[in-house]
Amino acid sequence: MTSTWIPLKTGPRPQADRMAVAAFVCGLLGTVIFNVFFGPCAVLFGILALSRGTIRRLRAWLGLAFGVLDLVLLVVLTAADGTVSWHV
Repeated sequence: MTSTWIPLKTGPRPQADRMAVAAFVCGLLGTVIFNVFFGPCAVLFGILALSRGTIRRLRAWLGLAFGVLDLVLLVVLTAADGTVSWHV
């Protein structure tokens, strides 16, 4: 029996596709925990994935949107609580 090699390449630029997925995951994580870190990472990964021509454009846009939501959530909860650390 021979094994077939399946490449990880999903499109013309696999690193951009991985950045789109990373943006989406960071954006989702940032809505729950540590949004001061995951929010900017999601925005950065989303912008880089879109600029590098990812096939997964929806995930990149969702990651970008979740990253912005994370930062807005941080500002709102910080203003309500008075500190950078917040709790629900």
